[in-house]
Amino acid sequence: MKLDGSCHCGAVHFSLNSAHLYPFNYCFCSICRKTQGGGGFAINLGGEAASLKIEGAENISIYQAKLDGNAGLSPAKRHFCKTCGSALWVYDPRWPELIHPFASAIDSDLPAAPERTFLMIGSKKAWVPVDAGPEDKVFAEYPDESIADWHRRLGCES
Repeated sequence: MKLDGSCHCGAVHFSLNSAHLYPFNYCFCSICRKTQGGGGFAINLGGEAASLKIEGAENISIYQAKLDGNAGLSPAKRHFCKTCGSALWVYDPRWPELIHPFASAIDSDLPAAPERTFLMIGSKKAWVPVDAGPEDKVFAEYPDESIADWHRRLGCES
């Protein structure tokens, strides 16, 4: 399915193809919390890097997060609108065929996930509630299941 996305101010518009369009992965790591919102979480989708089309690329800024300790910078490149600060997508050269758009930047209608995954709960702040239902999975760190594996397991590939 083709996904269309944009930033809040309209300076950046993008599209890409995705077979993994259920927003299910709620991340509470410090990077997502601080770049996506106060208590928040980020939800990444999976998309085909070769299909990415961008209008307003000159308005994009890239942030590479500092890793804990002396581990340096994350190889993942978080793309933001440099005008309004909207988080757009993550690209990680370890998986060059993928782009991970933030569901919050997608303008296309996305389906509701039949179950959710709450990850990096060990990093969330005490005041942040986790609204996990009986079918949802909760992990202190990262689960072993990839975005593609989750979609495959639940028969949610488009």
